[in-house]
Amino acid sequence: MSAPSPLSVVIVDDDEFVAQSLRTILEARGSVRVAALGTKGAEAAALFNEHHPDIMLLDIRMPDLSGLAAGEAILAAHPKARIVFLTTFADDDYIVRALAIGARGYLIKQEARGLAEALHSVMEGQIVLGSDVTDRVSALIGQRPANGAGAAFDDSLSHPDNSQATPAFAEGLTQRERDIAELIAEGLDNREIAQALYLSEGTVRNHISAILQKCGLRNRTQIAIAWWR
Repeated sequence: MSAPSPLSVVIVDDDEFVAQSLRTILEARGSVRVAALGTKGAEAAALFNEHHPDIMLLDIRMPDLSGLAAGEAILAAHPKARIVFLTTFADDDYIVRALAIGARGYLIKQEARGLAEALHSVMEGQIVLGSDVTDRVSALIGQRPANGAGAAFDDSLSHPDNSQATPAFAEGLTQRERDIAELIAEGLDNREIAQALYLSEGTVRNHISAILQKCGLRNRTQIAIAWWR
């Protein structure tokens, strides 16, 4: 039997040295082929359209366009695209937004040696999280963190069908509070929510305080996690 074809991956990272190093790491065993490298977030969509990789590997923080914005644009045009974020930042808001838009993974660059295995797990239908990310998600939703260097989850846990009913935690909220909770889950900040709903930022903050009190949550990140569960 012939060997399976290597996974095709496109990497976008604003640090060219890091991008080249990731290519070396991924191609070392022959199970991954890096089809292209990019150094600007604004290049990501064009590279995806040109190469149609099995997996798109994106940095989060880039000066021209964030990896989150680039990934969201790609997923809007290609809902089945496999986007994995690779960053140095296990930031709560980044993690929540990445999972909310449908990313298949959120990994930390310090764990890059296990990257090839993680990408193969994504191809098997799993969502992969770095160990620091797993700890953060576990803390946010009040669950015990998984052991080991990272975790993989069934694809069915990646993100909910947007057509589903209002999440159970929000059933006691007013319609306006539900609207705000949903926009928080989509990654909008208070200013953006105020503009979307034609409210003042002070009114948005008051509604968020009411949501936190009613639902027994501590911060807006927990609201987002609860919405997408």
